[in-house]
Amino acid sequence: MIEKLANSSLKLGIISGGQLGKMLIQEASKWAIATSILDPDPDCPAKRIATEHVEGDFLDFDTVYNFGKEVDILTYEMENINIEALLQLKKDGFKVVPDPEVLALIQDKGLQKEFYKKHNIPTSPFACCENADDIAKAIEDKEFTYPFVQKLRKGGYDGRGVAVIKSAEDTLLDGPSMLETMVEIDKEIAIIVARNELGEVRCFPAVEMTFDEKTNLVEDLFCPANISDKDVKIAEELAIKIIEKLEMVGLLAVEFFIDKNGEVVVNEVAPRPHNSGHHTIESVLTSQLEQMLRAILGLPLGSTKLIMPSVMLNLLGEEGHTGQVRYEGLSEVLAMEGVKVHLYGKQQTRPSRKMGHVTVLCPTVEEAFEKAEKVKNILKVKSWQK
Repeated sequence: MIEKLANSSLKLGIISGGQLGKMLIQEASKWAIATSILDPDPDCPAKRIATEHVEGDFLDFDTVYNFGKEVDILTYEMENINIEALLQLKKDGFKVVPDPEVLALIQDKGLQKEFYKKHNIPTSPFACCENADDIAKAIEDKEFTYPFVQKLRKGGYDGRGVAVIKSAEDTLLDGPSMLETMVEIDKEIAIIVARNELGEVRCFPAVEMTFDEKTNLVEDLFCPANISDKDVKIAEELAIKIIEKLEMVGLLAVEFFIDKNGEVVVNEVAPRPHNSGHHTIESVLTSQLEQMLRAILGLPLGSTKLIMPSVMLNLLGEEGHTGQVRYEGLSEVLAMEGVKVHLYGKQQTRPSRKMGHVTVLCPTVEEAFEKAEKVKNILKVKSWQK
């Protein structure tokens, strides 16, 4: 791969052409890497900048397999992929990174939890159930008590496939699920860790996140996190332990809870670039996207030194607005020092849809938050017609 990179003949395949794929391509273009994306959407965000766009379903075996055969190295920016096709590509000698066997484990939230249990990684108590009857029996047998969190074992993302069940009156999700005890959360943090083929590992600075209770999406995050050096060390050691036990090459986002007793526990992981790392594009010497490329191409990992504290805001579609997108207040926020706006290029907006993000850089997190509040009040994602 390094030889092809040096000769500018490397072709990187990316499954899914959403905003993460788009940002990865922007980074790959700096090294003259040709990119091919697989996505069913003819207007996906990455289409405008990819070398090639193959329209197709990433859940279809033949589509994924044939796409993977035509590139030098295959990666992905989401988890809901036909895993059998990836495993077959690996078996047939094609390079798929991260390893599809790692993805198979992470795709299934039940298997994720079993992995943590096996390796003595702190996480909340859990149980796996096939259906609503199993859940009712688990409650009856006092294996679980209200309240608890129900997560579909497969297919959930961006808050979908997750339900907080507080009583028998709440509606259960339909399908094989993983139940976990409600954690009394004090803080939610994340650490992104990278590992290359030589076993070199580097962590990005911890970020702290706040969530919108209605959408279950990150409302904003800031870096560095407001946690003790001891908790930073615990979280970094756990992130490193997970990626090493997985023997994973690539980029892994690890989400943690810090509970009311001060214990750091793992929530879940994602084997790809992540919303919790968008700020690294401007605020860290090596962005999460460049680090991913370095990891999967077998290159030395870059420095994760923080350049400046930052706050990252997700730009979400406003309530009551569906249709052709328009951005209100864009000129005003672009005039503000240290405000970096990323628009994903999605043509259609709808309530709570991720349409972009903004990173605010300042000498202190407090100053960044003050400016970020101004951005929130000014920049709105609306439609031309309500």
